[in-house]
Amino acid sequence: MSKRILHVVSNVAHYADPSQPTGLWLSELTHAYDVFATNGYRQRLVSPKGGVSPLEPRALKWPLLDGSAKAWLADPARSALLSATARPDEIDPADYDAIYFTGGHAVMWDFPESEGLQRITRSIWERGGIVSAVCHGYCGLLNTRLSDGALLVAGKRITGFSWAEEVLAGVAKRMPYNAEAEMRRRGALYEKAFLPFVSHVVADGRLVTGQNPFSAKATAKQVVALL
Repeated sequence: MSKRILHVVSNVAHYADPSQPTGLWLSELTHAYDVFATNGYRQRLVSPKGGVSPLEPRALKWPLLDGSAKAWLADPARSALLSATARPDEIDPADYDAIYFTGGHAVMWDFPESEGLQRITRSIWERGGIVSAVCHGYCGLLNTRLSDGALLVAGKRITGFSWAEEVLAGVAKRMPYNAEAEMRRRGALYEKAFLPFVSHVVADGRLVTGQNPFSAKATAKQVVALL
């Protein structure tokens, strides 16, 4: 039986100001998808509401639009996956060996409070599966509690897009909250690379997280190694 991976993407298309678009940072999905596909894994996309997952416009410009993302956009079958993502209630967690939360600023709005995503994540974790996230995807783990009521991230080593990177990217003032600070507040042992915007992955047992968009491939490879 081939392993199965569940990718989580956002339904949000803009910041608090509707004139400022955002969405899925495409390469954070495609880099991981490619790694999992190479290993013969079966993959599916889910989002908090199901349906369309908008794309972050900044990620579709040179030099951020790399070969992996271009190939996805050029493939009608793969592009269609982002128009028809599953709803959480359509997902049986028992079917998946790992969950992978993608990023893009959009996820800060719809990942944290999704009870459906929390249910799936809790089930995969408690069955011995892998929980992983890249960049802002770790916002999807902020409020996930286990069956005993404990936060999944409490006491766990974790990384994700840092506040310093928000500032350097020039978007800090648009953020609804400081994700790094919120992780620390929940008892997570947050770590980051010495330099911003370099690939950095933290694995604490079956919890695997990558710091920024440039960490997606390495994060996926770590998931593969654990599987």
